[in-house]
Amino acid sequence: MLPKINQMMYIQTESDSDAEPVTLRSRVADEDDSNIYIEIPLNESNRRLYRTSVGERLQVYYFTQDGVKHLFETTVEGYRKESVSLVAIRKPDPEQITKDQRRRFLRVETNLEIAVKLGDKMRFVAVTEDLGGGGVSFLCERKWPLEPNVLLTCWLLLNYRGASIAHAHFEGEVVRVLPIEPDRHLVMLRFANITESDQQKIVRYCFERQLELRRE
Repeated sequence: MLPKINQMMYIQTESDSDAEPVTLRSRVADEDDSNIYIEIPLNESNRRLYRTSVGERLQVYYFTQDGVKHLFETTVEGYRKESVSLVAIRKPDPEQITKDQRRRFLRVETNLEIAVKLGDKMRFVAVTEDLGGGGVSFLCERKWPLEPNVLLTCWLLLNYRGASIAHAHFEGEVVRVLPIEPDRHLVMLRFANITESDQQKIVRYCFERQLELRRE
């Protein structure tokens, strides 16, 4: 499956020297028969825009909505200047895209505020235990009548590096409920209905959180 317009993509540069490859993030802005046009990539380690060069080799990966990782190799073909500058990378043939079924969405431990709605009247705020592109776990009081297969409407507050904030809205199906303390339980959700844009917000947060955890 080729990446779609507005798809978030993660890019690793290839280095011919002993230098470490750079990990970048970008978004698909447009495409034509030969090329995919992406926004100028952002270096996730220093938050600076990355200057590509024509002919540069790149390793690209992205996730589809079901959490499958797709990978392909490409090269920088040129640039296109409109209202914003875009980088043209060679569009792969579908058979050149590799699917990694074993690698699901990255999941990270994190404590975020999540607002939960059950039915028309029951609402509460909880704290996440972990988060990934396919679901979330949170801790809440045991007084809430949660059980497997119940559908919850949720709003998640995402705190990115640089103090920027985003909200992700989704419906989640309860997969498991574990009592862990006398007055609290751990609720595990899988995303049952989420827009691609909100899912990509979560994937971006998890990517940043993983980098943060590696530095600790």
